[in-house]
This record gives sequence, C-alpha cells and structure tokens, in this order.
Amino acid sequence: MKKIFQAVAAFLLLICATAQSSQAQLKRFSIGPFVEAGFPTGDFSETNKTGYGIGIGADIKLVAGLTAVGSVSYMYFGGKSYTDTNGNSQDWADVKAIPIRLGLRYKIFSLLYAKVEGGTVQYAGKDYNGVGGLVAPGIGIRLLGLDVEGKYEAWFKDGTRGFWGLKAGYNF
Repeated sequence: MKKIFQAVAAFLLLICATAQSSQAQLKRFSIGPFVEAGFPTGDFSETNKTGYGIGIGADIKLVAGLTAVGSVSYMYFGGKSYTDTNGNSQDWADVKAIPIRLGLRYKIFSLLYAKVEGGTVQYAGKDYNGVGGLVAPGIGIRLLGLDVEGKYEAWFKDGTRGFWGLKAGYNF
C-alpha cells in the first residue's frame, strides 16, 4: 500500500510540474513596470542633463519569436546652465515628456532580442509642449520576467532630441 501511495504521489507531482511548465509556455501576455535612463546626444546633450523615467510596458506573443510590445512612461531631462553673451547665467528649460510607444520585438535566440518601436511623445513642460513623433530601436536580454534593454530613442518636434537609453523592468 505504501508503494502505491508513493507512486501515485510521484505521478501527481509529475503532472503538476508538467502542467505548471506548460502553462508558463502558454502565457501569451505580460505586463510590468520599468525604469529607464536617457543619455542625451547631439544638440540635446548641450542643453539638457541625463534623463530619468518610469513607466509600464506590456507585450503579447504573436508567433514563434515575434512579440507585439507597447509602453507608456514619464521622462524628465533637467536643463543645463549656460552663460549668455552678456555674461549672465541662464538655464535651459527642463524637458518633461510622456512617450507612448508601440512596436515589435524579435527573439534572436533564447535570451537576446531586437526591438523597434514608434509612437508619440507628449511634451508636458511650460517651455516645451505639444505632440511629436518618436522612433526607438533597441536590443536587450529577457530572462524569465527580468528585461534589460539598451536603445537609441529620437523624438521629433521642432528639431530632434535623441538619446541613448538603458531600460530595466520586470514583467508579470
């Protein structure tokens, strides 16, 4: 009787473990928070400091290796100080923005992926306001729910504001 009980318990444990792993593989949707840092390039680096942001992202698996992604975040780039031609100290305006991104992610191999996103950026400051476009190609690593990505992001409105970004998040 004891051997039968052990065999049944082992069988049930095997079924539970198999069901749990197959359910994880069938998970097609995930959502989670992220933080990001932006390091301005070009003219943007002359007027603004390193930026920081927080947001939420989601993804839906489409077919093998291809996933639809989207996110919304809040980014803040502090303005730098400068001296004008009369010797007076001035400050460039802070840039506050809400980027909304949609795109595709392609799994290159088990952990590594490439991603391209496009969307809009809503400027939320008193000096910079209105809506512009954005493009953001990137490459990253995703291990279980942990997602780390390096990217270049460019915002287009009254010129280009571009920055190299580093993004880290966790998806449930």
